[in-house]
Amino acid sequence: MVNKGIMRKKKIAIIGTAGVPSRYGGFETLAHHLVKNLEETFHLSVYCSKVLYKKEERVNYWNGARLIYLPFSANGIQSIIYDIASMIHALFFADVLIVLGVSGGIFIPVIKLFTRKKVIVNIDGLEWRRDKWSKPVKKFLKLSERLAVKFSDADVTDNAAIKRYTAMYYKTLSHQIEYGGDHCQKVKLIKSDYVEYDFLKYPYAFKVCRIEPENNVHIILNAFAALPSKTLVMIGNWQNSAYGIELFEKFSQFENIHLLDPIYDQQKLDKIRFNCYVYLHGHSAGGTNPSLVEAMYLNLPVIAFDVSYNRATTEDKALFFKDESSLQQLLETTSLSQYTTVKKALKLVADKKYTWSIIAQKYAQLVYCFDHDYQKSSVRSKISRLEETYLIGQGLGHLKRSRLFYEEL
Repeated sequence: MVNKGIMRKKKIAIIGTAGVPSRYGGFETLAHHLVKNLEETFHLSVYCSKVLYKKEERVNYWNGARLIYLPFSANGIQSIIYDIASMIHALFFADVLIVLGVSGGIFIPVIKLFTRKKVIVNIDGLEWRRDKWSKPVKKFLKLSERLAVKFSDADVTDNAAIKRYTAMYYKTLSHQIEYGGDHCQKVKLIKSDYVEYDFLKYPYAFKVCRIEPENNVHIILNAFAALPSKTLVMIGNWQNSAYGIELFEKFSQFENIHLLDPIYDQQKLDKIRFNCYVYLHGHSAGGTNPSLVEAMYLNLPVIAFDVSYNRATTEDKALFFKDESSLQQLLETTSLSQYTTVKKALKLVADKKYTWSIIAQKYAQLVYCFDHDYQKSSVRSKISRLEETYLIGQGLGHLKRSRLFYEEL
């Protein structure tokens, strides 16, 4: 534990999220719980997007943290301007900048060239691989990622698979810090709930996510469209993209598929999520995804898309699908006892790794490392002196491979 009493309270700026209190998004959830857990440890400032919060919602302080609003969107192309503007403003007061994401990564070398400010970067989950970006934008994001990792004082990854990626591609020993899920609640149903949501009367599968191609929403919807006896409930921002609008128009016609708009009330969301018989996780780009961790903490069995990050998050304890056919087969053949076995194994993983007090303390310890001449470690020099057999024995054999893990998916 960090001894807070012997040190001056540091000023920390959290950059790269849409703001707090959180709504949808992994980084928003992270910022939300860093504030709740560290408000007595640091003087925290969080940058927020005016686009997301209505005028009456824009408070100056939340849970002790100062909120700073900028007139840009935290998502899409504007996120580059949003992040860079946040960094410039933070340089005037912050001791440490915690930058979530790499949209503004091209500015980090400038910070290190002209200031002594410390920068911690969480690179998220290979943003440049997302299907929604054009090729030029993907190239820019990959360059931004490289500069962010290279010039930051410490880089954070939220998943073992992403940590392997940074080790192989950037030769850096990143700090693996995941997300928490213990803010979720097990909510029992009452009579009025069945009136509001008729589907609660019957067994249903559930998914909540941003409606984007890399979350494989279309695969899941197609699978359930072919299985009229299986009910699916999915919550997402259907009207925010052509992809979402098209899917909503097509699949809202199916009686066994219930497509709901975003629900920001945590208790109401947990009420629907906790009472499903299986949670579906279709994400194929990213690291440790909050909705997956939350499902694990709620003791739900999970069927996840088969990529390395999801296997790392669940420690291979979930069920996995690759396409519509394999998902349909799992939905049709998995027994209640199998679901029970899966959910028990996932809950053990969640209790061990995914609690916010532990996550927040890891970030606090990283901040305090800078008081003790912390220097970022490089994999390159260390690996060159180690035998491959030793690496394999230590579970690090991947560092000798020429192919990157994402090329093997």
